[in-house]
Amino acid sequence: MSGKGNIYDNAFVESFFKTLKQEEVYLWEYETFFDVVERIPYFIEDLYDRKRLHSSLGYRFPEEFERLLAKNSSRECMMC
Repeated sequence: MSGKGNIYDNAFVESFFKTLKQEEVYLWEYETFFDVVERIPYFIEDLYDRKRLHSSLGYRFPEEFERLLAKNSSRECMMC
């Protein structure tokens, strides 16, 4: 295992692929490659990015986190 801050550490990618497998791939019985091409982007763009809570974001949805981040950064710019 690599140490903290190691640029060759891919823990985030490994975590994402674990989630992808557990919450999408293992639950569906794909019959064709077209099924995979259709479902995987749906999972990533609609479920993972919009509806799934992320612990690294304080158990918020990514869109909600980005909205709060934009709101806070615009508020800070007003004080500049």
